[in-house]
Amino acid sequence: MWQRVQTLYFAIATALSAVLLFGDFARVPGSEDAVKYTEYLPYAILAGVAALATLTATFSWKRRSLQIRLGGGSAVVLLALQVWLAVGYFKLPQEYVVRWTAVLPFIALVLDILAMRGVYADELLVRSSSRLRASKRKNK
Repeated sequence: MWQRVQTLYFAIATALSAVLLFGDFARVPGSEDAVKYTEYLPYAILAGVAALATLTATFSWKRRSLQIRLGGGSAVVLLALQVWLAVGYFKLPQEYVVRWTAVLPFIALVLDILAMRGVYADELLVRSSSRLRASKRKNK
């Protein structure tokens, strides 16, 4: 399971989504005043759903179609979170500085897409080999 690159992509995307639940979105320089992702409910919900969907996709490696669907759903949620963060950036007061964690949903989105491509390639390989074996049995 862990030797496949798409599983590693899903695991890294899960970790990046989980980091959002413990990090700051913006902070006032030289102060302890910060905006956490968990303080604003939509950020927390979207990050939690994305982390849970990607975690489930990581461990459902025997069911490739479910893995592709969960990865796609997680990618859509991560895209929505990134757009929501961009809107939140423009609504912040001037004294706040956005932290580097604001780009983590985009990185996790790219990893989800790469993982889905790998799972889809595996699925095509399994289907083609099954088709070849079936035609070989049929000819005997």
